[in-house]
Amino acid sequence: MNSSYGNYPDLSDVKKVLVIKLRHLGDVLLSAPVFSNLKKQFPDAEIDAYIWAEAKPMLEGHRGVSNFTLHHRGWKKLSFFKQVTKELSLLRMIRKEGYDLVVNLTEGDRGALATFASGARVRVGVDPGKSGFAKKRQIFTHLVKPCSTPRHTVEKDLDALRRIGIFAKMDERFVEFVIPDESKESALEMIQSEGLEPGGFTLIHPVSRWGFKCLPPAKMAEVIDRLDSKVVLTGGPSEREMEMAEEIARLSQCDVVNFAGKTSLKELGALMQLSKGMITVDSVALHMGSALQIPLVALFGPTSEKNWGPWMHPRGVVVAQNPSCRPCRLDGCGGSKMSDCLWSLSSEAIVKAYDKAAYPSEGAVAAAGTCGSSLFVLNSLEMNFTE
Repeated sequence: MNSSYGNYPDLSDVKKVLVIKLRHLGDVLLSAPVFSNLKKQFPDAEIDAYIWAEAKPMLEGHRGVSNFTLHHRGWKKLSFFKQVTKELSLLRMIRKEGYDLVVNLTEGDRGALATFASGARVRVGVDPGKSGFAKKRQIFTHLVKPCSTPRHTVEKDLDALRRIGIFAKMDERFVEFVIPDESKESALEMIQSEGLEPGGFTLIHPVSRWGFKCLPPAKMAEVIDRLDSKVVLTGGPSEREMEMAEEIARLSQCDVVNFAGKTSLKELGALMQLSKGMITVDSVALHMGSALQIPLVALFGPTSEKNWGPWMHPRGVVVAQNPSCRPCRLDGCGGSKMSDCLWSLSSEAIVKAYDKAAYPSEGAVAAAGTCGSSLFVLNSLEMNFTE
């Protein structure tokens, strides 16, 4: 590739790299291929991650991550003076590291300020346009043009590397999620305490921090009652998520094991590996299950599977209706917090899709076997499947 044509920088002397991804758990996990490809490009370099503290498990153990710089959301609760002191201390720490290359995968001001503070020779960032503070664009030596059409988040992140001449091959774009042995042992003890065996249950993750991504509890209970296997419910530790999981378990006619709020993120991944398959809403669990290549069904409504669906996963099935308004990206229809495209999904269609993921025919796997493809249920009532 002609470096002058692409305005690619000279990266021959890169020894220290900082990748900034100040986003939610799933977003951070989907940035994993950036670290993998940087490690391949700079095998002897130190590659650090600047992320929110709660997202550390998403990249912990990744072979491409050397160190973590963590920002704590709890700082917002401090007095203005103490918060500013924390922020400035972190920026000074970044400056002292002497990074040669900074790759900022977020559009917010905080990542831009950290990029500026780094003093790195090469500073890559998503073009903010006219948003943010004055002269924000000038912080970066290389700006990444946002794609105006639907594009998976993994590819969007990799665009930052493409902008400086690092091009990942198709087999170098997998998301890596590492689960330590202690988490695997803990998860095994959890299911055995409930009389379950590996491969003997379906994991259902019916909750998200965003309620408009969820089906009503009664609909999820219908799905459970249609399954031919035992069910383990999982969810985050927030009060709302745990209450919703409890309601689903209460409404189901089956004996449901409820682990919502009782696992770490690593243990949740280990439970996925022990299951026969999973059904999940658009949440971090979807991205974890996809990375672990668990047979899964992902339920989509206002958000787009083209941006957030199963990634490079031939046994990942998306169930979504196809009205003209989807994906609206609204917090429910008209901002109502209720998403009709989700609430009206057929429980029968969801279970049929799960059967195709967990017990695929040879032809179905072959049809979905290309990198990045998934099976999509575009019309959950008619069950039309396309690549």
